[in-house]
Amino acid sequence: MAEHEHVRVAVIGSGFGGLGAAVRLRREGITDFVVLERAGSVGGTWRDNSYPGCACDVPSHLYSFSFAPNPDWPRSFSGQEHIRAYLERVTDTFGLRPHLRFNAEVKRMTWDAERLRWDIETTGGNWSADVVVSATGPLSEPKLPDVPGLDTFPGKVFHSARWDHDYDLRGKRVAVIGTGASAIQIVPSVQKQVEKLTLFQRTPAWVLPRMDRPIGAAERAVHRALPVTTKLRRGLLWGIRELQVQAFTKHPGELGFVEQLAKRNMARAVKDPALRAKLTPDYRIGCKRILLSSTYYPALAQPNVDVVASGLTEVRGSTLVAADGSEAEADAIVFSTGFHVTDMPIAERVVGPEGKTLADVWSGGMQALRGASAAGFPNWMTIIGPNTGLGNSSMILMIESQLNYMADYLRQLDVLGGRVALDARPSAVRAWNHRVQERMKRTVWNTGGCTSWYLDASGRNTTIWPGTTAEFRRATRRVDLAEYAVLRAADARPGTGAENAEVAA
Repeated sequence: MAEHEHVRVAVIGSGFGGLGAAVRLRREGITDFVVLERAGSVGGTWRDNSYPGCACDVPSHLYSFSFAPNPDWPRSFSGQEHIRAYLERVTDTFGLRPHLRFNAEVKRMTWDAERLRWDIETTGGNWSADVVVSATGPLSEPKLPDVPGLDTFPGKVFHSARWDHDYDLRGKRVAVIGTGASAIQIVPSVQKQVEKLTLFQRTPAWVLPRMDRPIGAAERAVHRALPVTTKLRRGLLWGIRELQVQAFTKHPGELGFVEQLAKRNMARAVKDPALRAKLTPDYRIGCKRILLSSTYYPALAQPNVDVVASGLTEVRGSTLVAADGSEAEADAIVFSTGFHVTDMPIAERVVGPEGKTLADVWSGGMQALRGASAAGFPNWMTIIGPNTGLGNSSMILMIESQLNYMADYLRQLDVLGGRVALDARPSAVRAWNHRVQERMKRTVWNTGGCTSWYLDASGRNTTIWPGTTAEFRRATRRVDLAEYAVLRAADARPGTGAENAEVAA
């Protein structure tokens, strides 16, 4: 590898996970680190997703770091621009900018078994690091379906996460492909501008009202003057969601009442029984992520909107053909088709000591010890790793738990001393994954009768955590050295060899 700079820790990505890791490193007294970011600014998914109507479906005071409360959230559910501004403030408040390396997309990370370090090649230079913390996130690489004939489409085509703000949708015939969290925000945001909007719906979603409202100046002033009120508000929001977990994980039948609320929400806005039939799911609510919107159904009921209850299967010039044979003309196609979640592209760029990539090891399904460490990849950790996702609460809670684990991991390396690395034992990874998958069997995500992005190609749920956030925090409070092999660099003096020695933990 060409000349490089060595750091103790390299963090990949500058979204919530990467910035959170950077803050925690500084709070632990570690300043010898870089944050490698492929773009030109921080923000992660809240930088990349700037489509019309983009907002969070988790309440603002819960969707923020506990160590960086924001008393000035303008709405109970914040928009993309407010969340991105919050992340910029976190970057400045905690002095992270000297550690940021923009336009440095990681192309390859290779473990050097002799030196016990990671060699990292990026588009902005090369680094080596004792420890890598991968915080690229599961919602970073857009997923585009392979649609025959798409290359013949004469109009504009883009993914919701790569919105083309230079393209004017006014007066156009627009096709939106997908009915997930981004689509239900895009549709009502553009419906009034376009001549015709055609929504290609492969599977309808359960949608509850979005109880959003402005947070007034007086309310914000109270939060500023009395920080404890912000903490109490966050605690209440967290507690309510913790109490909901059992319905998702152990008693999915209890969610029937919520289904009735969702049906009433639809009935209030959609009077046409044929359209209601198209929009009514045939699976248990919660199997896919429950969506929040008070404007989606009213938009679908407008005369310039057509819902095609079938997926897009072919494009013939400007004609879009659905699986049921119906056709629609379009000037622009917006794909709201999600991301590479269970097959994260970053895994193809992580190369272990035997030359295998993480993608090779995960070809049968992702799994990592406590959602962080993959066997065979020493001193490599991931934030928002396998089975750390949530179906009803804030991912910031899970990120902070993983930051606790990262901090103790680094402390353990210090205690062990010298040139040392920790490699998750395959038996420990298997045992952890077995416990997770056994618990998953009863959950609504596995039993609800749907196919969701939570499931990988083999139908295994490698995405969601089947418990409360409090349980996960307890499970990641400390690193158990018995779950790791301790690798030490052998004496590298001439004639002694430089092989690594594995030491019992």
